[in-house]
Amino acid sequence: MLALLWRVLAPGGWTGWEVAIAALYVGTLPWTAICVANSLIGLVLLLAKADAPAFLVPQVAAVPAGPRLRTAIAVCIRNEAMETVLPPLARLLDGLEAAGEGGRFTLWFLSDTRDPEHAAEEDAAIAAFAAQRAGGISIRHRRRAGNAGFKAGNVMDFMDHHAGDHDLALMLDADSEMSAAAVLRLVRGMEADPRLALIQQLIVGRPAPRAFPRLFQYGMRAGMRAWATGQGWWQLDDGPYWGHNAILRIAPFREHARLAPLPDGSAILSHDQVEAVRLHAAGWRVRCLPAEEGSLEGNPPALPEFLARDVRWGAGNMQYRHLVFRPGLRPMGRWQLAQAMLLFLCAPLWVGMLLAAVGNGLTGGGAATPMGALAALLALTWLGNAAPKLCGFAELLLRPDRAAPYGGCAAVLRGAAAEILFSLLMEPVSLVNKSIALGRLALGARDGWAPQNREDRGVAWADAARLLWPHTLLGLGCAAALAGVSLSSLLLALPFLAGPVLAVPLCVWTAAPGFSDWLRRHRIAATPEELAALRPATALGTAQAPMAPGGAGAQDAPHHV
Repeated sequence: MLALLWRVLAPGGWTGWEVAIAALYVGTLPWTAICVANSLIGLVLLLAKADAPAFLVPQVAAVPAGPRLRTAIAVCIRNEAMETVLPPLARLLDGLEAAGEGGRFTLWFLSDTRDPEHAAEEDAAIAAFAAQRAGGISIRHRRRAGNAGFKAGNVMDFMDHHAGDHDLALMLDADSEMSAAAVLRLVRGMEADPRLALIQQLIVGRPAPRAFPRLFQYGMRAGMRAWATGQGWWQLDDGPYWGHNAILRIAPFREHARLAPLPDGSAILSHDQVEAVRLHAAGWRVRCLPAEEGSLEGNPPALPEFLARDVRWGAGNMQYRHLVFRPGLRPMGRWQLAQAMLLFLCAPLWVGMLLAAVGNGLTGGGAATPMGALAALLALTWLGNAAPKLCGFAELLLRPDRAAPYGGCAAVLRGAAAEILFSLLMEPVSLVNKSIALGRLALGARDGWAPQNREDRGVAWADAARLLWPHTLLGLGCAAALAGVSLSSLLLALPFLAGPVLAVPLCVWTAAPGFSDWLRRHRIAATPEELAALRPATALGTAQAPMAPGGAGAQDAPHHV
């Protein structure tokens, strides 16, 4: 890619704009390279092994002798709509009790809710839930007096004061959903290796009625399957932690994953990967189980929530600059912190490249640029960054048995085509938004860590315009400038500019019920859980109730993110 970059920029000599383009492009290459490497390794493993995740997290062959490990199912909640939180948990408890394993589990609600009205509703809902399940798995509820340390502080408070009679903790968020089979697989993995401190399972999106999460999670699911399998192969014991849908060993976590404040006294926001890095440094194993089965979450219901989540994650990840050089960390841990920052730092590099290219064109610096080589560079760059989902789609197409739950290879192709078109429009908007957010962070803005909206909703045109006018103006301005340079320049930039130019209609349409219903009727980008819910109940045998399109439950059969 560097050689092709040289071929594009060197003819006619180097302008200042072209030097800037080269420097910015080089800054993005580590992320592109890791995308390609992880994905190709993952694709090879997924095609070569019948059960690729098993090599990362072995299972006990039989019930181990002696006392079985006791597990706390810890659900972190804060101002949540309990009518959506409780049904998935009921299905999980039903499955564990049906498997005869209920005696080893306790369900804990770890509340950080501060609003009195929300707190009263939460208390009443949990009390009614516990009364309905009396005689089954024990259900407990505690609310902290303060919110010190945010979620990480909530979890550590539980470890310090309430987890004494448990060996393991299954960490769930308010929108998490796991099947009994998936949870028991994690428990067996911990029982098989007493040096394992944490197993992070992959997480797929629940079936979504609206177009935005439906299309987003279709590509994310394919990409994470290939990425995590490849990354797990070479990182092995130095794996990631994403904060939920994971099981951890309480004693080492309590001892080694306690987080001190940052140098300015503020709390660490994106705590999960830091906790994993501290466990690595203490000599404990952290592994990722790259299996989708029975591990789900809700995705942002519309573009505004997605962009807001990116802003929160960016603020948290950029705190790692204070931690990456701290003494005592393993090299892999330092790389993982750097990689988390790179995910967001690449955004201003791409936007900077666009602006430098416009400046170069307006000053005549691109007159000698070979357009064929430039087109090849742009195509190769897109292929590199899209490699995770492309490899995930390739796995399904090369293994029709794995494509069958998606409706077959033809359905996978339709879903992949829709997702690629969607991501070509959405991803540049996300890059612009990340760049704006990092600029605001650099100027001292602090947006906090507010509760998330998880409810499906439409987006009004006026609301979309208020949110996305900077993105739209950037797209229109660059398009007008390049159109004045040459038609070929505009056409080559169109894949990046179309998204910002169309940001407002993209936001409205992907949240609109009509377009969303059309995708569902034609089963475009349908997931296995959605299609399973459409099959007659008799076809499901004795499996756990499948997930409804609006986000009900997951089947108890294995499955992967």
